[in-house]
Amino acid sequence: MTSLTNRRPGLARGVRLEWDPVRAGHALLYPEGVLLLDPVAADVVRACDGRRDLAGIVELLAQDYADVDVGDVERLLADLSDRRLLTDGRTAGPTAPHAGARAGGAAGATRWTGAHPRPTGLLAELTYRCPLQCAYCSNPVELAAYRDELGTAQWCDVLDQARAAGVLQVHLSGGEPLLRRDLPELVGHASRLGMYTNLVTSGIPLDADRLAALLAAGLDHLQLSIQDARQAEADRVAGGRFHDRKLAAAGLIRASGIPLTVNVVLHAGNVARLEEIAELAVALGADRLELAHTQFYGWGLRNRAALMPTRAQVDAAAEAAAEVHRRHGERVEIVYVRPDYHTGTPKPCMQGWGARQLVVTPNGDALPCLAAGQLPGLEVPSVRTAPLAGIWQDSPLFNAFRGTAWMPQPCRDCALRDIDFGGCRCQAFQLTGDASATDPACRWSPHHDTVVAATTGESRPAAIPRRAR
Repeated sequence: MTSLTNRRPGLARGVRLEWDPVRAGHALLYPEGVLLLDPVAADVVRACDGRRDLAGIVELLAQDYADVDVGDVERLLADLSDRRLLTDGRTAGPTAPHAGARAGGAAGATRWTGAHPRPTGLLAELTYRCPLQCAYCSNPVELAAYRDELGTAQWCDVLDQARAAGVLQVHLSGGEPLLRRDLPELVGHASRLGMYTNLVTSGIPLDADRLAALLAAGLDHLQLSIQDARQAEADRVAGGRFHDRKLAAAGLIRASGIPLTVNVVLHAGNVARLEEIAELAVALGADRLELAHTQFYGWGLRNRAALMPTRAQVDAAAEAAAEVHRRHGERVEIVYVRPDYHTGTPKPCMQGWGARQLVVTPNGDALPCLAAGQLPGLEVPSVRTAPLAGIWQDSPLFNAFRGTAWMPQPCRDCALRDIDFGGCRCQAFQLTGDASATDPACRWSPHHDTVVAATTGESRPAAIPRRAR
């Protein structure tokens, strides 16, 4: 637990305390998450102005609360500091609600009568168009169905509905979202609703004017993808001479002052350079570094044999990630996502199916996760024909794998069922043909041998570049 001795905590850069009129409570919004606060916790955070120490915060709270427990306050502050939501001696961003959130008020909220909690996050896949050809891309292989993209007014309506349903954070992604000319307008609309806006981009179409327009619209955070530390290898994966343009984009972002996450997809071709890649990200001024092994969906699944690292590479990567954390972890948040094919532990996809987050694709399909549209026997709902709140609460697709009642053995009696949620439904379907099966990434799955076989294949075919078709 972080020691608060002689510290004067304030909100970390990129963190915002926001009033949520939908829930009639406060939330901490930050680059990759949302933390809902009870009234006392919100008052504690409000007292963290970068000037008061622990004694001063307790003294302020004592004006409104009897018998303030210093230990409880210290534990809360330490927890928030460990999450990198508080820092010492500075504040970043407003602690009051956005003007749009105050104006909207709770009256704009969708009436909530269902048993399922409100969503907190929306992944808005604005377009699947992209200048890059990365073989690990998770976009669908067949893109014809997504060419009829939602227009500006339709996306604004989706954002209105999402906020009324409870969404506090929107991730603007693709494809390459910067290919949408209306991106500043969409950022501005989400910002006026009080949403935390996160742009996920290759950085290729970014220039100073475009970045200035996004910042003026209220963009909160930017996530930039990097393919490799070395120009030739990075350009080979991306399918063009893009690496230097990414570095130039990173320079613009760093100069602007907006919080930056550098995201790197690890695979057999670059995982041996994990430390080198991390050093580049630190040099680019990253506040966060995500080192995530390839997730095998879309083009990634098609190229699994080409991308799958060996056991020796995975073991070496874990050691390298630990070294990067020792070297830079105090200054940069290091997130290392282990490869579930190798670990025997499935990932808790989307923090639970239909639990916190949803996806809207370029054509308006609404999904519980990126790849759920492939599951057979479940109609994919669309925001073009149904309200978002109704889709979230009532659609068969969103209800198919909520909770634990659907689980087979060994998941049903597993002590981890409320932690990993049975693993990934889409991965289970891809590997077994049964979306309700225990994720074969789990060592206890009766199908785990299919994952083991995939990690020990001797052939390594050439990767098939992503094509926009």
